[in-house]
Amino acid sequence: MLNASGSRALLAAALLLAAGKGAAQPAATPLSCAPGDKLAYVCGPAKPEDIVAIPGTPWLIASGFSQGAGLKLVDGARASTQLWFTAHPEQLAPDRKRYASCPGPVDPALFNARGLSLRRTGPERFSLHVVNHGGRESIEVFDVTVTAGQPMLRWRGCLPMPEGLVANSVATFSDGTVLATVLNRPGATIADFVLGNLTGAVYQWAPGDTAFRLVRGTELPGNNGLETAPDDRHFYVVAFGWHAVVVYDRKNPASPKAKIMAPGFMPDNIHWTDGRLLVAGMRLDEPGCGGLRKVVNGVADGMLCHRGYVVAEVDPRSNSMTPILSGEPEAAFNGVSAAALSKGRLWIGSYQSDRLAYIAFPEQPR
Repeated sequence: MLNASGSRALLAAALLLAAGKGAAQPAATPLSCAPGDKLAYVCGPAKPEDIVAIPGTPWLIASGFSQGAGLKLVDGARASTQLWFTAHPEQLAPDRKRYASCPGPVDPALFNARGLSLRRTGPERFSLHVVNHGGRESIEVFDVTVTAGQPMLRWRGCLPMPEGLVANSVATFSDGTVLATVLNRPGATIADFVLGNLTGAVYQWAPGDTAFRLVRGTELPGNNGLETAPDDRHFYVVAFGWHAVVVYDRKNPASPKAKIMAPGFMPDNIHWTDGRLLVAGMRLDEPGCGGLRKVVNGVADGMLCHRGYVVAEVDPRSNSMTPILSGEPEAAFNGVSAAALSKGRLWIGSYQSDRLAYIAFPEQPR
């Protein structure tokens, strides 16, 4: 996906172009929230880059990849959202011993949430890890409890990223170990991973560690989405430049165990949802956008042209990937980046749009 610095650069270039024309530009017309060709929308959430379902409930959690967008609690039954983390005193319960290097709660006005990871820790209890770019580069940690059907959120601490590293996605193991992907390490560019060059890696923090450390062998072209196996034996990394999911053995990550190619799309985030390992992303070869993503004069296309989308299920047993939903470009929705199943609906996130999308998707016995 286009990172935050890339977004700012494109915005600055657009402003300069407008100024050079010497004429005021008309205000953009707000996009309709009416259903599209296939998808219905919940409008309002700014750049809901990632989305996870709270198991056993109609609720979901969406990130907001924009300053102050923070976390959204999504009522899947009513198709509505609300800003969730406000730093109200009832939402603060810092664990200063476990997160000794964390300076304090994230500022809701700056909270720029990207990748999400939700893990069950007990009956009606979950641990939520969130990639944050607002005010600091960090993994923010929350407890989520469900009481009388209502999810409650408490901030517990944060794990600062090493200097110069920007996390993209996060995942955890049952022993408390945290993994984070870095799309581009210092000196690497988006164009580098589009061309297939190794740019990123996975970093690990374990309880008792003072900082994240590199997991050697996980260097890939554009380390993006991230998930762990239910039995803790493997982890899955989306290599955005390869359009693939790369499987690693946790005990021996020096080289990949498998590389699962995506059929005709660019997978972004990856999550277990309703017992299925799902990935979502934009179409790789979009005729209306000139085909494949291009690099011109060392700069990668920002993919603002609307592309079709695919949601697919990954089968780690057969190392295969099968689309379960695909669609043509939607006029009001682009930058598909995540998917989650909840109570008969498939929810879709976007790192570009001002809305979440959903579609009826009958539950299947697993």
